[in-house]
Amino acid sequence: MDSRSSCVVVTGFGPFRQHLVNSSWEAVKELSKLGLGNDMEVELQTLQLPVDYREVKQRVTRIWEDLQPQFVVHVGVDPAAKAIFLEQCSKNRGYRDADIRGFLPECGVCLPDGPEVIASEVSMKAVSRRAAVQGVEVAFSRDAGLILRTLPLTSLCWLAEEKGYVCDYAYYLSLHHGNGCAALIHVPPLSPWLPASLLGKALQVLIQEMLEEIEKARAQNQKLSLCSSSQGESTGGLLL
Repeated sequence: MDSRSSCVVVTGFGPFRQHLVNSSWEAVKELSKLGLGNDMEVELQTLQLPVDYREVKQRVTRIWEDLQPQFVVHVGVDPAAKAIFLEQCSKNRGYRDADIRGFLPECGVCLPDGPEVIASEVSMKAVSRRAAVQGVEVAFSRDAGLILRTLPLTSLCWLAEEKGYVCDYAYYLSLHHGNGCAALIHVPPLSPWLPASLLGKALQVLIQEMLEEIEKARAQNQKLSLCSSSQGESTGGLLL
């Protein structure tokens, strides 16, 4: 991760089915106006992705290869949601809903040789607990393909009956290319009480928290590495 740029990429999705105005992209456009705050020493880039499996695979791959971002956030719409959901992990299988071109991935699989589940390096549970966004509830989900958000805490994030769509597909690809340095945020549809401006502000707050979570994890890993190195040197001295 240290070799990557200071770039953070945030994507939203274009229209699909009855969603001629996709709240995910409207929220990302608002975030682009706001930025990530003066305290964040990162370059924000925002992109729209089509609801198209093949195009998404190409574009997500290019994002990681060309921009080498430190973090990628995909924002999708959950038509049934009343809250913002932070998705902890994504699955390789279960992509059985056709995209806007009527295409389905072969056997419903994202990457034929990929792991069944990949989790984000960010603790979405911790972020959802810390983030305070006035006017909208924030929750976390263990599975980007989860339709029923009220399963017990013992539920596993790879339940076979759950289905994924293009936003979950993009998330899996980013988790794969970025070694877990990615996130998926599902936002509700736009409404009079949930305008794009509020969703954009929510994205700003949540992504700030996610970047802070990454920095904490990195600092902790460096501390553990230094401790291990020091112990090794001490043991080596005793042996001599």
